[in-house]
Amino acid sequence: MIQPIYLYGSEVLRKTAEPVDLSQKEEIAQLVQDLKDTLAHAEGCGLAAPQIGVSKRVVIVDADGMEDMYDYLKDFRRVLINPVIVSESEQMCEYNEGCLSIPGVYADVRRPATMTVEYYDENLQKVTETFDRFGCRMVQHELSHLEGDMFVDHVAPIRKKMISKKLANIAHGRVGARYNTKIK
Repeated sequence: MIQPIYLYGSEVLRKTAEPVDLSQKEEIAQLVQDLKDTLAHAEGCGLAAPQIGVSKRVVIVDADGMEDMYDYLKDFRRVLINPVIVSESEQMCEYNEGCLSIPGVYADVRRPATMTVEYYDENLQKVTETFDRFGCRMVQHELSHLEGDMFVDHVAPIRKKMISKKLANIAHGRVGARYNTKIK
């Protein structure tokens, strides 16, 4: 079911998400479906459970439609349940990021170029996977949400000052988005 996306300023986005109880298969399946439905409706490339008001360690990434820019992302779709970062490279890279919880705001963010993550997929099978390039960026961005962290926390101070008014407006619900939003 399509859920509203919580906006910058919502308390749930600043909490560390709790691990999912893997024995709760029906609840996990429903949460994953809600994330997929909401992401498809919002036309984004990733979504974390806290962004729909559920403080659980579940994220999805879906690069559908991005293979025109990044051919290596063809069929790149992942559900990561209880993800744990195993390692990150010392080499950094910079990409321009945006977020469904911060509509209309974009900024360059430096993050590790590669990372290895251990997680459970939507079939509750344990997976260890190394991500690189833009796939890595999508996963990193979403995993940050599980720690109560947002991309604007990592922008240069001058850029943060430049977007501060937009962030304040979003936190007060003064924002337009093409999808359902909520502040709490």
